Amino acid sequence: MSVLTIIEFPDPRLRTKAEPVRVFDADLKQFVADMFETMYEANGVGLAATQVNVHQQVLVADMSEERNEPLVLINAQIVEKDGAQVYQEGCLSFPGIYADVTRALKVKVKAQDVDGNTIEREFEGPLAVCIQHEMDHLAGKVFVDYLSPLKRSMLLKRLEKQRKQAASA
Repeated sequence: MSVLTIIEFPDPRLRTKAEPVRVFDADLKQFVADMFETMYEANGVGLAATQVNVHQQVLVADMSEERNEPLVLINAQIVEKDGAQVYQEGCLSFPGIYADVTRALKVKVKAQDVDGNTIEREFEGPLAVCIQHEMDHLAGKVFVDYLSPLKRSMLLKRLEKQRKQAASA
């Protein structure tokens, strides 16, 4: 396994729409393992393939404290949404930046596992937020797109300031 490089905003590759996975093989399993290693190394709870410059519809998540509930969704589609919740989101592509985003409280997702088997599951609460967030990445959308222009501008200025401070340190 290896740790992959996470692309950071405003890299235009984050706006690339991912293609469906068509081949379920050992290479895909290795890529998924690398994504988990990358996500855990970065202390994240979710990661989309787009964030590591692979433009295929693959996302991984694990919101457990013990890091023992790995979830892989390939070619995921939300088939039902219910309710609404506001959740403070962060993103590995926006280090140190957090914002309140409104998303569905519950989602029903149809996807495939690493072997290509079709799965359908319901998710609620923070895990539902995580899955919606990662699916947005695969569609070329980032969480700051949900913010007002003023709030987005303020957060992006803060991100730029953090980068300048880190570069001069």
